[in-house]
Amino acid sequence: MTACAIEPATEPEEGDAPAADCVITTDGSYAARLALDGDCWFPERWTLDSPEPYAVPLPVHQPEEPGTEVQPMGDGRVLVRRPTDGRHLFSLLYPTGPGTGELPLGAVECPDGETRLRLLPPAPGGASAYALAVGPGSSAVWQVAGGAFGPERLAEVPGRCSGGVWLDRDGRMLALDRETGGRTKAVVVDLGRGGEVSPLLEITADSDDRVLLADPDSGLLLIRSDAPSPGRGRLGWGVLGSTLPVRFPQCLRLPECAVTPFAIQPGQVLTPESCGVALRIDGPVGGWVGVWRPAERRVRHLTAPRGWLTGSGLWTPEGALHLPYTTDEVRCGVARVEVPAGAARAAAAGEGGGEGTAEAEAGVASGGACGVVESEAPGPVVPRPVPLQQAPLGGLVTK
Repeated sequence: MTACAIEPATEPEEGDAPAADCVITTDGSYAARLALDGDCWFPERWTLDSPEPYAVPLPVHQPEEPGTEVQPMGDGRVLVRRPTDGRHLFSLLYPTGPGTGELPLGAVECPDGETRLRLLPPAPGGASAYALAVGPGSSAVWQVAGGAFGPERLAEVPGRCSGGVWLDRDGRMLALDRETGGRTKAVVVDLGRGGEVSPLLEITADSDDRVLLADPDSGLLLIRSDAPSPGRGRLGWGVLGSTLPVRFPQCLRLPECAVTPFAIQPGQVLTPESCGVALRIDGPVGGWVGVWRPAERRVRHLTAPRGWLTGSGLWTPEGALHLPYTTDEVRCGVARVEVPAGAARAAAAGEGGGEGTAEAEAGVASGGACGVVESEAPGPVVPRPVPLQQAPLGGLVTK
């Protein structure tokens, strides 16, 4: 069994995205975060699918310790991971009138202090939750909620893994970024086949290639790779199941800023180039929100609402970006930003003018599963990832 050390949730593994201030279910019904009452932290659940969002505090008999993680489940309960005494304890919290009910789920033993354990992003459907334990030579995927007999180890993956992105709506195909031999490549772990591991993203033999975000409806993938600029990771995009190149838009290179995608617009079947992508942008003077679509080729910069729970948000299929926030006046708020897709369609047709149509993209040719849809009638998205083959870096590609 893989051992795991107690590490604060705010210290992600190298290659992971910055931790968001709250976690949202994949269908957008619930969110969960650690809230502060004086000097004490306690879990809080947000209900987002009601006419007005509202928060339910879930304090237990004592405040939460540093390193505690929370995650909403699809039924409204909140999963809590508490590191303590060489173990990670898992419980489900739920409101019971004036108090908080707690259902212990069991623990994952962590005796050696060399391995980190953290929760993976919420799984589709919200019935199960998973964790990743990263050891010195291998990583393990655990089902920590939704099983029949407490935490269960589902897969052992050789190498140190980071990231964690769901590729399908069934919660079966999990993309991880695996580091072996000094290089990081994205792989797929098939939880329906006993943890079978297969390659997903390999642009060149010497590049570090990570999957940051995926949309099962359109097949759009957001990746980070240093293939275009060795030693410097760049944001790129491709389509699961396509044989066309991965692209690295120039507009996503913002000097002195860290750009991290955190939400993709769902429901855009067979039109990945029109999907809205929300970006967390952290710069020397603070942070804000960016919105980008592959066809539009420019980033729209938005002021984040006051009290934004940084790095958190979700899209509606209709193209509205919801950003949760909290202030002294509004404990539980959601800012709605309308981002119509018309501008993206105009840019794709060459009608947008200016910066929207003039930017070039560095392309990386591929022979397998990840590429850009260039035609007006792209082929169907395959349900199972097909590994990328090695391919040289191409020149500048313009549309």
